[in-house]
Amino acid sequence: MTDPKNDVRLIWSRYYSAFVPAPAGPGFLDRLKAASGAIGGIAVTGLLCGLMLGNGIAHPLLVAPMGASAVLLFAVPASPLAQPWPVLGGNIISALVGVMVVRLIPDPTIAAALAVGCAIGAMSLLRCLHPPGGAVALSAVLGATHGAPSYMFAIVPVGVNTALLVTVAILFHRLAGHSYPHVAAKAATTHGTSDPAPILRTPSEQDVEEALNAYGDRLDVNAADLQAVLHDAEMRAAERAHGRLTCGEIMSRDVVTVRAGQPVVAARQLLHERRLLSLPVLDDAGRVQGVVGPLDLVREGGRVQDIASEPYIVHADTPVAALLRPLTSGARREAIVVDDDRRLCGLVTQTDLLTAMAFRA
Repeated sequence: MTDPKNDVRLIWSRYYSAFVPAPAGPGFLDRLKAASGAIGGIAVTGLLCGLMLGNGIAHPLLVAPMGASAVLLFAVPASPLAQPWPVLGGNIISALVGVMVVRLIPDPTIAAALAVGCAIGAMSLLRCLHPPGGAVALSAVLGATHGAPSYMFAIVPVGVNTALLVTVAILFHRLAGHSYPHVAAKAATTHGTSDPAPILRTPSEQDVEEALNAYGDRLDVNAADLQAVLHDAEMRAAERAHGRLTCGEIMSRDVVTVRAGQPVVAARQLLHERRLLSLPVLDDAGRVQGVVGPLDLVREGGRVQDIASEPYIVHADTPVAALLRPLTSGARREAIVVDDDRRLCGLVTQTDLLTAMAFRA
């Protein structure tokens, strides 16, 4: 029987953990980069605006919501809410909405509420939802103490501030090696077709989209990014489950080979007669020099060594888990097992791997 006190503690623990989300960035270095980027972004934006608009270096012309935009741009650059169009469009459109509302509604409280709500609606319709946009709309209302603001507020300072901040973010992330504007990585197809590799076919992009729609709460994540994370998590789980199994345990030992100095016709004959997909290429000392498959036969060359491809080399103690990605993605058909002197020990094919996974799961 479970202890009711422990159940209560678990419920309260889960409840309070919702108030402490995961840190932004996978490590301390990434958080430090985000802070550095924000410092540089706001500083450059403020200085350039001061010079461009005549205020001078000592009096930068900035609006407060730029600080919130900087958090998204530099701390979570992969977020859909931090991409250039949501940032630029969201801030400018929200500024226009705020100015329009304050010019139509004299009561500041009602105007503030309507400005934020209408800004959210406009950003959602135009697919440029950006949280700091609500603050921009509110700033237009709160700043109207000396009369209704001009629609130029959306251009100067909001538009200029935002454009400069986005430009600095693009340059910063290029130097930092990040993807910004973020484009969700698409898995390359081995054969140049629209079908992904078999290991990447589940869950499909449609499965992920339907799961996100059924989740109930809106998640700040791109569906393609989430699909890539799920695939990677599944692969890591498979690698961990089969981590103790080694290549030496599943490899084929009686391997048909071909010498590097033999004519290409000899390799062609062996592949045809034995119905093989690959032939390890050995030198006179028995060391692996390459691998030849049916596709290599179309290359020009008189000897096998002239047409051989670079082999995928492993050792007998290499975990089978290390073969999952290369052999299931279609990038490789086989792994050649060698000793410390690169002499042939065996061969692990896709069939060997499939059999091992099926019977040792």
